[in-house]
Parts: sequence; structure tokens; C-alpha cells
Amino acid sequence: MSQTIFKKTGMLTDVPFHYCPGCTHGVIHRLVAEVIEELGMQDRAIGVAPVGCAVFAYKYFNCDMLEAAHGRAPAVATGVKRVHNDACVFTYQGDGDLASIGTAEIVHAAHRGEKITVIFVNNAIYGMTGGQMAPTTLVGQKTTTSPYGRDRDWCGAPIRMSEMLATIDGSAFIERVALNNPANIMRAKTAIRKAFLCQKEGRGFSMVEVLSTCPTNWGLSPVEAMKWLEENMIPYYPLGNFKDKEV
Repeated sequence: MSQTIFKKTGMLTDVPFHYCPGCTHGVIHRLVAEVIEELGMQDRAIGVAPVGCAVFAYKYFNCDMLEAAHGRAPAVATGVKRVHNDACVFTYQGDGDLASIGTAEIVHAAHRGEKITVIFVNNAIYGMTGGQMAPTTLVGQKTTTSPYGRDRDWCGAPIRMSEMLATIDGSAFIERVALNNPANIMRAKTAIRKAFLCQKEGRGFSMVEVLSTCPTNWGLSPVEAMKWLEENMIPYYPLGNFKDKEV
């Protein structure tokens, strides 16, 4: 008798991912989809994806999906959640989207304590639009708009969104994770599960920041990109839980 050891979650469609080799968007999609299914929330799930590498998320998640203008996903998600307060509403946003053009939306969604879950993908660069410097680009990191490396005196220090949003009263769960090895991938899934449980329990705004790779725009191989994330991003963006507020 055959036994199923591993299978694709029903929360993902059969459409192949379009992401570059070595990009971890696909891993994050899988973790989010697994958690929603395991929590039995798939029939009530509504996702919001804005402009960026994940612009085609509506093809991959097997639930109702909306597209928002660049940076506006938290505002759209707020409207959806307030109309359908029993829905499982999540946004899926990159660092150029959430931490730059969408800074006001994410800050005020957290401030109001909107009961949504935000998946924040931080790869320290603008991925889809050509590899420009993002608010999260590290000091000295070269991009198409900082060919000599980010200058702290000229551009300021990279923004730490998790630490900032954790100081806001309306936020209930904030954690930063990484996908650089199997152990951290499992920790990432645990954090994502806690974030969705936070919404399910009505505790307030939740966000998981995921440190991700962008081998194409970093100019590295997939293996080199994982090493670069571990040696450069994690020291500046330390992993861990920054807030876990009870009801």
C-alpha cells in the first residue's frame, strides 16, 4: 500500500513560480500557504499583493487575491478586513513596497491595530524594477542607484521596520526570521503561524519580516547569496521576536 510522505498544499495552485533561481519567494509562499491550510482558514483567506516581484501572487495562492497600488496593500487589507471581519486577511509585500512608498500605510495600519497579517519580504534591494537601492539596502551595498555602495552620511542608515513597528501600541505580534538554512525555515513557519493565530484570536496587527535573497540583483549565485545574507543581513537585522502581546 502506497503512503504519501509529502504533498503540495492545496492553498497553492499548480501554476509554476516565475521567480529567479535562488530567490526564496517560493519558499515563503509555501510556508504561508501551509500555515493557512493547517489552521483551517483556507476558505476564509483573502490576500493582497502590491507591485513588485510578488505581483503575480494571485496566480499562486489558491484563495481570493487582490492587487493594490504600490505600497497600498495595508490600506486595501484594512478595508477588506473591516467589511469581512471573519476573513483571514494578509498582505504580501517587499521592502521597496512596504518600507518606502508604503511607509505611511504600514505604520498607520499598525497604529490602528488593524487585525491583519503582513508578510514582509526584505531582500535589501528593489528586485523587480532593476536592482535600485531600497530603504533596507545595507551601508556599502552596491545597487544600480548606489554603484559605489550605500553612503550612510548621504542616504542614512537602513531602516529596521520590525523594531520600529514593535514600539507601536496597536501592533500585537512582530518577528523577524530568515530562510538561510532548514532550521531557520522551520522557525519562519512557526512565526508565520503565530502571526496568523494572532489575527484569528483578534489580538491586533501582526507582521513577520522575512530576510530573503535576490541573487540576480545582488550579482551572486544562489549559494553565494545565502552566505551573503547570513554574513551581512542577519548581523544588521537580528532575528527574533520583537513583540508578542496578549489580548
